[in-house]
Amino acid sequence: MTLKLFLFFLYGSISILLSYFPVYFQDKGYSTVTIGFLMAGGPFVAIFANPFWAYWGDRLQNIRLVLLLILIGNLLVVQLVFQLDTPTYVFLAMLVFFLFQTPSFSQSNSLILQTISGTSTKFGGIRAWGSLGYAIMAGIPGPIIVLVGINQLWILYSVLLSLTIFLMTRFPKVTVKESTKVVRGGYAANVLGNRFFLLFLMLGIFLAVPNAMNQTFVSLYIVELGGSLQLIGYSALLTAIFELPVFLLLDRYLKPNKRIMIALLILISLLFALRWYLMSLATTPMSILYVQILHCITFATFYYIGTTLTAQLIPARYLASGQALFTLTFSGIAGIIAGTLGGWLFQTYGGKEMYQVSVVISLLSMFGFSITWIVLRLKDSKKKANHVDLPS
Repeated sequence: MTLKLFLFFLYGSISILLSYFPVYFQDKGYSTVTIGFLMAGGPFVAIFANPFWAYWGDRLQNIRLVLLLILIGNLLVVQLVFQLDTPTYVFLAMLVFFLFQTPSFSQSNSLILQTISGTSTKFGGIRAWGSLGYAIMAGIPGPIIVLVGINQLWILYSVLLSLTIFLMTRFPKVTVKESTKVVRGGYAANVLGNRFFLLFLMLGIFLAVPNAMNQTFVSLYIVELGGSLQLIGYSALLTAIFELPVFLLLDRYLKPNKRIMIALLILISLLFALRWYLMSLATTPMSILYVQILHCITFATFYYIGTTLTAQLIPARYLASGQALFTLTFSGIAGIIAGTLGGWLFQTYGGKEMYQVSVVISLLSMFGFSITWIVLRLKDSKKKANHVDLPS
């Protein structure tokens, strides 16, 4: 239960920050492009931060300790971010902040996978508590922030993060249960040398870029269409609350087969394209809220498959590193592209045009996964043909 509560408050604190940070910076007078650069600093740092913390998690075989250090550093540095006003200094403080904040996704995934290893517990049932925390904590602060002001955002975030740290201190150390399967080669061969894994990451970026643009700028899109701070919170709530049944359904029905998972990603890419097309048609803040419900199917399924597929393709010894690289698809490289490209598109053309570009990017991902599925099918057919017994 400690792990479930930890995930609840961890994702709850993240939801507050991601939902209201752009509005906080806008309230300080920053332009959309400046906000985009500030938020893009996190994904840039994530490229280095995720592998760095993952390396120590694998080396020490103590992900709990690594997570604790990450969370304490997060809490300390965020106080500085909220005290600064000059964009240059805020940007530098944000870089240090993201050094501790961005690895929390991948490291918490590794902690879940280590904890349930060798048990009948499924990933989705545990991770669903993170979605529950994200949803509830995104919806609750809206009325509070309207009452006390967006400048008090740091208090809400700090309280939730402090609870998260307390729960982490109560969690016992989890050791890696080594597989009986012989692992040949080292880190380079098993992680960076895994061609199928790297192909999956590359195609995943095409799905992650539009999702990251939406995550960064949807709050400004709501404001642009006349929405309130409360609606921003409700938007974040709707993106996460329905992830719970999706995770549980995937736990029960998704077969751990590469071809099946890639086929499902083809469908998810198409649904992503539909989601961004509907966002481009939005004319009222309420219409955005309705479209945001599709997040529970699109991103939740991509996230689940990515985590599961990574655990299958990467040996347990390099679990933290594998999950860190997967996380980079939506919080690293994709985030940098989303922050810069999305900020420019939003300011130059508007939210509608940004989402239209997102449709094209998602369709490119669908095309790539379709080619991958065809290749896997041909390989499976070839293997079956080679195993047919010849007549005597």
